[in-house]
Amino acid sequence: MTRTTQGLSFHHPLAFWLGCLGITVGVLAHLPMFIHAAPMGYHMAGMPMSTTMWVGMGLIPVGLAMAFYGLMPRLAQLRRHDPVSVHFHVADEVSLNRAHWTLVAALFVAVTVDVMKPATLGFVMPGLATEYGINSQAAGTLALVALTGTAIGSVLWGVLADVFGRRAAILLSALMFIGTAICGAMPDFGWNLTMCFLMGLSAGGLLPITFTLMAETVPAHHRGWLLVALGGLGTGAGFLVASGAAALLEPLFSWRILWMLGLPTGLLLIILNRYIPESPRYLVSKGLNHQAREVLQRFCGDHEHDSAAVVTEAVPESRTGNWRELWRAPYSGVTLGLLVAGLAWGLVNFGFLLWLPTNLRATGLDQQANALIAQSALLALPGVVLVVWLYHGWSSIKTLVSFIVLTALALLAVSLAYALVDTTTVLLGASIALLLVSASGVIAMLIPYASEIYPVHLRGTGAGMVAASSKAGGIVGALAGVAGLFDNVTLAATVIMIALAASAALLARNGIDTRRLRLEDIQGALLNARAKSTR
Repeated sequence: MTRTTQGLSFHHPLAFWLGCLGITVGVLAHLPMFIHAAPMGYHMAGMPMSTTMWVGMGLIPVGLAMAFYGLMPRLAQLRRHDPVSVHFHVADEVSLNRAHWTLVAALFVAVTVDVMKPATLGFVMPGLATEYGINSQAAGTLALVALTGTAIGSVLWGVLADVFGRRAAILLSALMFIGTAICGAMPDFGWNLTMCFLMGLSAGGLLPITFTLMAETVPAHHRGWLLVALGGLGTGAGFLVASGAAALLEPLFSWRILWMLGLPTGLLLIILNRYIPESPRYLVSKGLNHQAREVLQRFCGDHEHDSAAVVTEAVPESRTGNWRELWRAPYSGVTLGLLVAGLAWGLVNFGFLLWLPTNLRATGLDQQANALIAQSALLALPGVVLVVWLYHGWSSIKTLVSFIVLTALALLAVSLAYALVDTTTVLLGASIALLLVSASGVIAMLIPYASEIYPVHLRGTGAGMVAASSKAGGIVGALAGVAGLFDNVTLAATVIMIALAASAALLARNGIDTRRLRLEDIQGALLNARAKSTR
């Protein structure tokens, strides 16, 4: 593994950058047909695929394969795991420095981009249904296919991150993200379904791995609030960007432009790759102790030559990650609670909120729907400050449970306000903002909590499964939407409220407070809590 001033470099840089170029050119090859359709309002349904588009589609998988080869470490290095090696952890007593904040900024962009793409589904569906001449239920299959991809991607990328590394998983996800920008130029609805499945596959893997990398890199005293701030602000910003882009760009370039934003946003992540190092905990778990110390020195600031700043501890036994461990003591109860919470949140975000623009248009708010949701998302952003303060200053698990309950109450408020929309939209906007605050708070804590509670060899897999559960809730929500459940706002809110109550009860019983504990100490605290509960 090559040493650089940034800690690590690509193993085969030429292959990686040629792969990036191939993917980008493949996406750009679809733009001429899109521009050609401008006089027709960018209506491309029924248009034949040009030769240039077919060539571009071929370049994208070839580019992905080359980039994958450039990212992946040599397998011989990953087999160097020494069962008696030491386990590094980040210098937990040092102050946050420039290296930490640079990493936070880069991962904030990653989370924003990741949240933006699935959130765009709700704004794409009305225009897509109109252009292809299908009803809203048929258009809902697009959400179903995309969310299925995100669920699979979360699990796949979680395992990939535990095997090949956090940084490699993030960058490969970003590259797939770029390739799926061609959704915006697909003339056939079937091609949209295929491309949006791949979009979901890439977006699903990005979110849990960013939190895993963050948890394994920042000092314990700052880990909790930084993770929650990253999740809360990133989620709110992602939804704001999606709704804002819909309000500003869709009237000019049709719904298709919202998919094409995957090209510039994905390229932005690739440009930021130099600020995203590999996790030192991951490196040492593979026996790459020297490389782990090289990365750690970036984050030690003035203490980089102080041997006490980088602490090591003996690992009692060698472990290899296996998803079945998530269902064994002491993780089984926490895993179940987090998965149910993820399912409930998915029903809210990818079910209730996904159909909200369509439902608002049904009330006659055709021109105001996108702007109303965008304004609500903007009002919801300050609520993240409350989430961060409670998670860091009160209790991580109690704050998570409280916001799950608050989300249930917000759903009740939205359903009541929706019934009064003919009278006033002020109450509706306020209740949507409350729902976005509470739901954003839940997801801001859910995956970060998962990235704290599991050990290093399970952290990517565990965070990926929890992220997948939120997307699985979205799949259930999409199926329910196709069946017409979300046409009845009150009934949909009631069903989701029951699921939220169940998840809150599970987490209140099985969760533990992780504030200011080193990741290694959390495992002991979890074992002690389980021992007390079984007495």
